[in-house]
Amino acid sequence: MSEKLPLVLGSSSVFRRAQLERLGIAFQTASPDFDETPLAGEGARETALRLAEGKARSLAGRFPAALVIGADQVAWCGGRQLGKPMNVAAAQQMLAALSGKVIEFYSAIVLLNTATGRVQRHADKTVVTMRELGEGDIRRYLEREPDAVYCAGAAKSEGLGAALLARIDSTDPNALIGLPLFRLIDFLRNEGVEIL
Repeated sequence: MSEKLPLVLGSSSVFRRAQLERLGIAFQTASPDFDETPLAGEGARETALRLAEGKARSLAGRFPAALVIGADQVAWCGGRQLGKPMNVAAAQQMLAALSGKVIEFYSAIVLLNTATGRVQRHADKTVVTMRELGEGDIRRYLEREPDAVYCAGAAKSEGLGAALLARIDSTDPNALIGLPLFRLIDFLRNEGVEIL
C-alpha cells in the first residue's frame, strides 16, 4: 500500500527540493506551518528532530494518505544554537564570530506515513571547521552569495560557502545541504519505495 502513497516534501527550501529531485522520484512540495522557536534547555539535535517532525505532522491534515518528509537543520557552536541570520548585518556578525571555529550541524529527517501513523526519525551530525575569515572575505562572500542569510550559520556549503570551510566530517555529504539522503533512502525503502 505504501508504494502507492504520494510523496510530499514538507519544505519551502529550494535546496532541499533540488536534493530530492536528484533521486528521480515523483514528489510534490508543501510549506509546513510550524513554530521553529527552540525550547529552553533543548540541545541542537533535539531541536532539529522536533522541528523536522513538527513540520511533517503539520501537513498530515492536508495529506491524510501520503509519505511526508520533514527536515530541519540546527547549527551549534560555543555552547549555543546558531539560527539563520536572515539579514546581511547579522550574517556578518555570525561569520566573524565563527571564523576559525568548529561548528556542529544537526540535519534531521523525518518520514511520516500519514495513512498508518508510522514515523521514522534520524539526525545526521556534520562537523565543520571554518577557515580564518577577514572582514573583506565575509563582505565579498555575502555580496556574491546573498541567499546565505537564510542558511544555518550563514554558510551555504553547496555554493560559494565551500570557500569558508577548511574541513567537513560527515557520514552523508548531503546532510550539510539540508537533506540526509542516505537515511531518507532507507526510510523510503522501509515504506516499500525503491529508488533504483
